Amino acid sequence: MEKKNSSILGLVCALVVGGAFWAIDRFVFSHPILRVIAMAGGVLFCAGLLSLILSAIKPASHRARTVMTLLASLTRYVAAIVILCWALSIFGVDVNTIVASVGVVALIVGFGAESLIADMVTGFFMLFENQYNVGDIVEVNGFRGTVKEIGIRTTSIIDAGKNVKIINNSEMKNILNRSNNASIATATIDIPYATDLEALEAKLPALMESIYARHGDTMLSAPRYLGVQALGESAVTLKFIVEIDESNIFSVPRILNHDLLLGFRALGVECPFPQLDVHNG
Repeated sequence: MEKKNSSILGLVCALVVGGAFWAIDRFVFSHPILRVIAMAGGVLFCAGLLSLILSAIKPASHRARTVMTLLASLTRYVAAIVILCWALSIFGVDVNTIVASVGVVALIVGFGAESLIADMVTGFFMLFENQYNVGDIVEVNGFRGTVKEIGIRTTSIIDAGKNVKIINNSEMKNILNRSNNASIATATIDIPYATDLEALEAKLPALMESIYARHGDTMLSAPRYLGVQALGESAVTLKFIVEIDESNIFSVPRILNHDLLLGFRALGVECPFPQLDVHNG
């Protein structure tokens, strides 16, 4: 009995699947509009699947991430062109003849879309010349942020406030790439004129090493003492620098100021404050 039921169920499934294929062949592929809709859906599905795969890949290097975002952008443009050409061929239009006969029109449109072509050409040149990559911290026309995405036409940059600025590739000029080399964070601290400067300077190397031991995750090396920066009205200003990654350019100066203040207090040196001496004649 179970074998008979299984046979009947298999026959029903076969009929349903066969009927579905027949209906698709009979009604969908026989009507140009439905064929275009089915084709567009298939192309968009493939393009979306490819974009999903590319977005799921998280390469470690900035260069590889740049290639991934550029391929994702290229996929969308290719999908649009494929849908357009395929739809015209479904309606019986000879696409090859059109492409061969619109050379002059294409030239006119090319001059009209000069900025579009410039954006695309510049995007490819930036990729080959490795001027900047996804994940790099750059500064363009006063806007500083991290490159989020590089497309065929535009580049997206996100700043520390999560604001995204989209710039045409042809306008990416005078770029300051801050990720190419290590950056420098600076800090200054005041000490009283009465401080024994030579004795204090002898203790600074140990203080610098202790600061680096606590913050080796944000500092590339131990901070360095550069010397006397200024002679103020009521204090001597000392200057310190440390090599860091550009992504920590705002946090490390705060850390260095904090540790220098506590470190100098531990050495018996208190930061001075403006004072007024009054002499009674």
